[in-house]
Amino acid sequence: MRTIILASQSPRRRELLEQAGYIFKIIPSTVEETVTCNEPSEVVKELAMQKARDVFEKCSRDASDDGYTSAQLLVIGADTVVAADGNILGKPESVKHAKEMIHCLQGKTHYVHTGVAFVWADERTGLLRTHCFSESTAVSCYPMTEEEITAYVNTGECMDKAGAYGIQGRFGIFIRNITGDYNNVVGLPISAVYHQLIKCGLQ
Repeated sequence: MRTIILASQSPRRRELLEQAGYIFKIIPSTVEETVTCNEPSEVVKELAMQKARDVFEKCSRDASDDGYTSAQLLVIGADTVVAADGNILGKPESVKHAKEMIHCLQGKTHYVHTGVAFVWADERTGLLRTHCFSESTAVSCYPMTEEEITAYVNTGECMDKAGAYGIQGRFGIFIRNITGDYNNVVGLPISAVYHQLIKCGLQ
C-alpha cells in the first residue's frame, strides 16, 4: 500500500481528500515556483508538478527514517489559479489588491483552473513516474456594489485564496452559476483525482 503525501497545506484540499476516504500525510512544498508558460491551464500543471517533485525528493531522502521506502510513495501536488479577462489572479497581496480582484470578477464570468500532479516510483523498476492534468470550471458572478465588495473583503476570508474569494464561504451569495466541477473551484477536483489515479494504476 502506498504512502500518500499531499504537497499542500491548503485546508480545503485536505478536507476534500479526507471526505473521499483517503489516508495521507501533509508535507507542503517549499520550492521556489517558476513559470515558463502563459496559458492558465498549463501554468497550474507546471506549478503542481514542481511542488510534487520537490516533496517527493524530500520524502525519498527521509523515507527510511519514516518507516517506508521511496517505492511506496505517492505525492500529490496541486495548484489553483483564477483567470479573468485573460489575466491570472493569484492570492491577493493586500486588502486593496483583493478589492481590485473582486472588481474584475463581479458581473462577469471567469475561469478557475486547478492543476494536479502525481509523482511516484515504479514498484518493480524503481524508476520515477509522473502524471499531470488540469481541470477548468467557469464561474459567473452577480454584479456587486462597492459596499458589497468592501464588506466581503473585510471578512478576511479572501486573503489566502486565489482570485480573492472562497466559493464555499460568504462569497457564495454572489455566485450566479458554475459550469463544471464545484470542488475544482474549492481547490481540488476530487472526482478527477480519483479517476486519474485509476488510470495510472494507483487506485
